[in-house]
Amino acid sequence: MDFPERFSKLPEYAFPRLRALLDAHAPGGDVIAMTIGEPRHPMPEFLGEVLARHQHEFAKYPPNEGTPGLLAAIAGWLERRHGARLDPETQIMALNGSREGIVNATLALCPEQKRGKRPLVLMPNPFYQAYAIGALAAGAEPVYVPATETTGHLPDYRALPSEVLDRAAIVWVCSPANPQGSIAGEAYWQDLFALAERHDFRIFSDECYSEIWREAPPPGGLEMAARHGGIDPERLVVFNSLSKRSNLPGLRSGFVAGGPQALLRIKRLRAYGGAPLPLPIQHVSEAAWNDEAHVTANRALYAEKYRLADSLLGDLPGYRSLEAGFFLWLPVDDGEAAALKLWRETGVRVLPGAYLARDTAQGNPGTGFIRVAMVAAPDELQSGLTQIRHCLYD
Repeated sequence: MDFPERFSKLPEYAFPRLRALLDAHAPGGDVIAMTIGEPRHPMPEFLGEVLARHQHEFAKYPPNEGTPGLLAAIAGWLERRHGARLDPETQIMALNGSREGIVNATLALCPEQKRGKRPLVLMPNPFYQAYAIGALAAGAEPVYVPATETTGHLPDYRALPSEVLDRAAIVWVCSPANPQGSIAGEAYWQDLFALAERHDFRIFSDECYSEIWREAPPPGGLEMAARHGGIDPERLVVFNSLSKRSNLPGLRSGFVAGGPQALLRIKRLRAYGGAPLPLPIQHVSEAAWNDEAHVTANRALYAEKYRLADSLLGDLPGYRSLEAGFFLWLPVDDGEAAALKLWRETGVRVLPGAYLARDTAQGNPGTGFIRVAMVAAPDELQSGLTQIRHCLYD
């Protein structure tokens, strides 16, 4: 029996690879998990009450695109947060987690050809793995563009040859970046908008870490488009979710927003193959997008963790104080060797950076890093960071 070739060269996903690397070895101490970006701060207090009030609606089929109340709440948040006015009926759709939307939007919007050739989907390297799966599923060729220290840990799309940009159908931005926490500023967005107009591609903006920041809220794609104008609204598609913002990764609730024609095509595909959010979950999501107090409290907890990391690791060569997000991207000689040493000697579990990137002709930009998720309670986080320092750097 044959299997599709388009996925045959995929490496094992990051976490099965990590288990294969570590689990044959006993931990060197009490296990401290610092691998997965699963928030552990308190969920919004209103969640249980809203869910209980609407639990009878599990008996109903939910609207595929989102309830009017949920779509209005997302539109209201986008206007308050980014100054972007979108029609909730035609420019926003609820998602069963942003990963679903990332893959399905690529399927819905990536053409079969660009300038007579197989289209390209450009993405940062390292990157969120769903970008590549969406490209391959759509029949496009993923192109991994290094996001390293020399490029500010964001992909420098301006440096690519014109023939590559001309074949690009979709170009990915992740800001704040996963895993490096870098922020795409106003100049970066202006340059990218200009490239999109010149070379006729869409920008897909992953903004799932947008509400975890240190000094100032990171600008988003819709905010930059509204501020500067001149960009065709059909060129920009934005994704966000409640997983990081509201500490609700298990809710699987997010949204996609963009131009009416783009959303029309995403919705049409979703009607056939998507998984709409259950109605009680949509009501909880509506309440979450309408409330900012729990987000502010959540951000204050991360601010304490930023200060803790700076105090424990700030004098290490190559250490970067985080701008946003909750991952440390720590330089090491070899990420796999460092993760294995740390596990065997301390029980602290981190992710090799190479597992979040792809090999290219220039090498794997994640090889010399480990990703450390700062999601644990402060005392556990302090213990984990202290052991990382003593084991790998002192």
